[in-house]
Amino acid sequence: MGAVLGDVLGFAAAVAISPLPIIAIILILATPQGRLNGPLFTVGWILGLSALGAVMLVIASPAGASSHNHPATWVGALKLALGLFLVLFGARQWHRRPEDPSQAQLPKWMGAIDRLTPLKVFALGVALAALNAKNAPLTIAAGATIGSAGIPVGQQIASLAIFVLIATLGLLAPLGVFLLGGERAKTTFGNWKEWAARHNVAVMGILFFVLGLKLLGDGIGILAS
Repeated sequence: MGAVLGDVLGFAAAVAISPLPIIAIILILATPQGRLNGPLFTVGWILGLSALGAVMLVIASPAGASSHNHPATWVGALKLALGLFLVLFGARQWHRRPEDPSQAQLPKWMGAIDRLTPLKVFALGVALAALNAKNAPLTIAAGATIGSAGIPVGQQIASLAIFVLIATLGLLAPLGVFLLGGERAKTTFGNWKEWAARHNVAVMGILFFVLGLKLLGDGIGILAS
């Protein structure tokens, strides 16, 4: 199990520091219903990651993701495809980064966050975790890695739970600051939001490119062995 956690730690960290969800929860916490909607968004995020990871584990088990403690061929092909996607996506993100970070713009949907109902905030958390093109490939890769490790089901579930916990730290940090920091949290949130907004594209571009190369190497290694 320790080896599996080592393999998925990078994916979890990349999901955790994804700037857009962090900006989203900061904006949510700044609304009048922040104390309700912030935790709801986080719960939605956790359920989204857990559901997508669980689907991969369910698919991997009957599909023979591991044979004699060695990942099956289809796992290698999946990692190869995900790696190629992440490398291309990362290169595209880097190419699209603004030359002047201060000119970076947030997605238009973020302007409507203060008007979302609690149910829609919860759904937004699920969507950013499980349906987002930036986070979903990383969770799928983590699920495939866990499912192909040849470890017992209990350890697979525990590994997925640890992945989800680490991947949620990026949201738990501002949530904790908000609940414990009082008025001082506003200044902290302002600094975090400004930095994340300016460097969102560049940060994700580098992360996706590096992790994509890792997945390409893993996929080639599985297919060649």
